Amino acid sequence: MPYCVHCGVELDATATFCPLCHTPVLDPAQPPDTVSPKPFPTQRGEVAPVAKQELALLVTAMLASVAVCCGILNLFLKPDRGWSLYVIGAAAMLWLWLVPPLLARGMHLLLRLLVDVAAVGLYVYLISVDLNGKAWFWGLAAPIILWGGAILLLLGLVLRVYRRSAITTLTILIGSVGVFLFGVEYLIDLWLYRAWDPSWSLVVLTICVGLVIPLIIVRRVPSLREEARKRFHM
Repeated sequence: MPYCVHCGVELDATATFCPLCHTPVLDPAQPPDTVSPKPFPTQRGEVAPVAKQELALLVTAMLASVAVCCGILNLFLKPDRGWSLYVIGAAAMLWLWLVPPLLARGMHLLLRLLVDVAAVGLYVYLISVDLNGKAWFWGLAAPIILWGGAILLLLGLVLRVYRRSAITTLTILIGSVGVFLFGVEYLIDLWLYRAWDPSWSLVVLTICVGLVIPLIIVRRVPSLREEARKRFHM
């Protein structure tokens, strides 16, 4: 078995150059074997990317097929209940989540968030139609969905400004959960009792604050930050 004269790596009998340092192999006593297969690929192969338009069309066809089939089945199976609205709403929500971002990769954060919130709102609205609950949709569900969308927008903007380290991201996520649930209880109390009486959301918010404070301390102290990254492989 020959060896490279430059770096000393062991060479295969079919090698015409060193695979490590690319030094030509010149051995008149033992010319390279040009018949046997090489031990590694000589040509770079790449999988052809899937066309975005074709993938979007496939996803659209699949979701539309499920929605139409369930809608037709609903006409014969329990026609007095609009159970197919749950499936149709889920299909529409998935379509809005998947297809527009697929076709527009550079979609602005605000526009993408508006589409996602609208998808969730449409799904919950179709559920309210089946349950004859448009009052609770406009009075409770829609405000909660908008509140969640505002939290997500603020979360996305903050994560863009600050460096996306694991500790920073975890801190912001925990704080966002506490603020979101605090607002959810506020909206529920206003809808049910016309008055705000915080209870369980304060417990959740206190727990989130208790988790956020140590993370902020760890983030601010370099020695603790490095130790946390080593311990938790962040």
